[in-house]
Amino acid sequence: MLRSLYSGVSGMRTNQTKMDTIGNNIANVGTTAFKSERVRFQDMLSQTVANAQSPTEDSLGGVNPQQVGLGVKIGSIDTIMTEGSMQTTNRDLDFAVEGAGFFVVSQDKAGDIKFYTRDGAFYRDYEGNLVNAGGYRVLGYVPEGQCTSPEDANLDYGTLAPVSIPNTITVTDASGAAQDLSLEGYSIDGSGRIIGVFSDGNPYLLGQLAVSKFNNAEGLEKAGNNNYTASNNSGAPEYGAATSPGFGTIRQGVLEMSNVDLATEFTEMIITSRSYQANSKTITTSDEMLQELMNLKR
Repeated sequence: MLRSLYSGVSGMRTNQTKMDTIGNNIANVGTTAFKSERVRFQDMLSQTVANAQSPTEDSLGGVNPQQVGLGVKIGSIDTIMTEGSMQTTNRDLDFAVEGAGFFVVSQDKAGDIKFYTRDGAFYRDYEGNLVNAGGYRVLGYVPEGQCTSPEDANLDYGTLAPVSIPNTITVTDASGAAQDLSLEGYSIDGSGRIIGVFSDGNPYLLGQLAVSKFNNAEGLEKAGNNNYTASNNSGAPEYGAATSPGFGTIRQGVLEMSNVDLATEFTEMIITSRSYQANSKTITTSDEMLQELMNLKR
């Protein structure tokens, strides 16, 4: 059989995978903090028809090898981790990480099952827990003991815990009496510190959002719902606070947009479509050649 038949099949198969990736990129052009993907091709093994020969001392010069390629394969599917544009929403619980870094969310209250995301559209449930659209709890650092003023608070930076903006807190006044205070407002600064103002008119530090980073962020695995999980090639996560070296800055009232470039995707779509068509022509032309061979015996 002709090698070109199988080369054409491999070309159609790889271009179909590339078209699937392009379609997914275009479908997610409006997805918050989506990171586009690209497909790279590599040639497959080549069949050596004749080996290379070195020059002889007194007569012939060197001869190059003769090889016939056997098709194409997927070399890699890369996640492009470039930062998307920032879109202003003016919503108090919309956040974006400017620079490197990911928010940390968890499926369980203990924070053992961790996911990483650039999607900072968060919500408060009726208990005041800070969650994302899927109900995953947002992790961060919470004060040791009762809430105190931002200047006096001591955050536990050694442990990640679910962050909340409670509707009420209990504090002890100077006389030692417990006092229940109700929430009147809150704000979050560039380092992710959550400061609540309660019914006594004083600010209290409720916690600080955690930010994670990886040595190889492109090695993260997409887990759906705008979440990522660590992989064997992403490196172990490093946790810290925003504005610390390498952890970026948190912006309130904005969301990161998808980094999909539609002009690039449509151009790649045209190239992929034509490449798929050309590979199909390779198969039909090879079939015609085989038909001519069959017609030698009438």
